[in-house]
Amino acid sequence: MEMLYVALMIGNSRLHWALFVDDTLAEAWDTNHLSAVLVEQLLQDWASGIIPISIFPTRLIEQQLITNQPPLYIASVVPAQTKLWQNYPAAQVITLADLPLQGVYPSLGIDRALAVLGAGETYGYPVLVIDAGTALTFTGANAQRQLMGGAITPGLGLQLKSLAEKTAALPAIQLPIELPIRWAMETPRAIESGVIYTVLAGIRDFIADWQHQFPNTQIALIGGDSSLLLKYLQVQVPEIAVQLIADPHLIFRGIHSVRN
Repeated sequence: MEMLYVALMIGNSRLHWALFVDDTLAEAWDTNHLSAVLVEQLLQDWASGIIPISIFPTRLIEQQLITNQPPLYIASVVPAQTKLWQNYPAAQVITLADLPLQGVYPSLGIDRALAVLGAGETYGYPVLVIDAGTALTFTGANAQRQLMGGAITPGLGLQLKSLAEKTAALPAIQLPIELPIRWAMETPRAIESGVIYTVLAGIRDFIADWQHQFPNTQIALIGGDSSLLLKYLQVQVPEIAVQLIADPHLIFRGIHSVRN
């Protein structure tokens, strides 16, 4: 009989889901945050045997991969959403105390800790994880699974949004698909250049400093903007880009490690 469970990472912007079947990550998908009323009704339906189509992909339901009430492992950076989902009867909330990492501090985000754990257990330690999400974070651990610290700065999208909302004349723009020119001759292109090249310079600097301390390190890249960032890096600094492990499921791999 197949053993399966569901993992839920509650992020700042979305709900990130994964289905594990016999220790294999079978599927991963995202949904929007749900209201308290909707979650309460969804959990009631689920408890009565109705698989919630609002959170599970149709394919999984049609293939009958979802049992009535599979174990649900939750990690969250949004306490209000955590309270909603932990009412699920088979829910288990993962905290920093559950992780086999040394030196974690109380305010460390569980997403950062799980990503480092997932990267280290999958690809090896020492490891540096760069998460290009709402915030751009750097988190590293040494060969003894000890947290060595990290950094947090606004992500690419948040920087663009801040410029548009906090200034009178700067327009709202989207991240370009290609690396922009550095010396721009119009305002939207100048915003692209300023945000993107500054972030790329910061990434190069953090990687250089980490590799100075840990020459034989693994470096992993995750997050919603990771594909674009990797594309920019491949153009600007291909010798760095080739060293990066792009794995969008590191947090789920961390949850799986904790579960085991």
